[in-house]
Amino acid sequence: MCGRFVRSCTVKEIADYFDVDQPSFEFEPSYNVAPTHDIIIINNRGVKQLVKCHWGFVPPWSKELSDGYKMINARSETVAEKPSFKAAFSKQRCLVIANGFYEWQKEKKKKVPVYIHLKSGKPFGFAGLYTVWTSPEGEKICTCTILTTESNDLISPIHDRMPVIIPRDKEDLWLNPTVNDVALLKDLLTSIPSEEMEITKVSDRVNSPRYNSPNNIKPG
Repeated sequence: MCGRFVRSCTVKEIADYFDVDQPSFEFEPSYNVAPTHDIIIINNRGVKQLVKCHWGFVPPWSKELSDGYKMINARSETVAEKPSFKAAFSKQRCLVIANGFYEWQKEKKKKVPVYIHLKSGKPFGFAGLYTVWTSPEGEKICTCTILTTESNDLISPIHDRMPVIIPRDKEDLWLNPTVNDVALLKDLLTSIPSEEMEITKVSDRVNSPRYNSPNNIKPG
């Protein structure tokens, strides 16, 4: 699964790296992104754009924004058939921008947090789905989920699931709303090769979502 991640890049750095127009909003980097936080996604509604979105997918029929807490992740194997995600999988796919994510590794009687990231240090896009939920008061809110798959050999000793990272050369395909070939899209939803990633043990201060500091991703 993916329950906590890092977005250490600025909005400008994200826009430049992913070749997207810089939006009008500012958004500080975060070293401890948790469910229900606002995040940055890239979608394609005729043109690629950076958008603020609420982490936690809220289906159109839900009455409460808090329902999204139960849908921070979606299993890639079944996402195309699930009623909550089927429509979004067809036309509302996105990239959830990150620089890495946290997991907790069992060591004797305790769990030790680790930071998992690309060896290159570059940002990447988790495979995501988004929808625009309308509250009972009429407010329109972008909400999203992160897709997961079976872990690669590096991460499987820590957790059996990991977030899907879309390869750079497949990002436009994933985002293209005119592509609705389920088999073609599902081929993208595999674990990234172990050799492209590395794991760093970090301080247990990251256990609290309130602790948000660049120190979070330093070896601890």
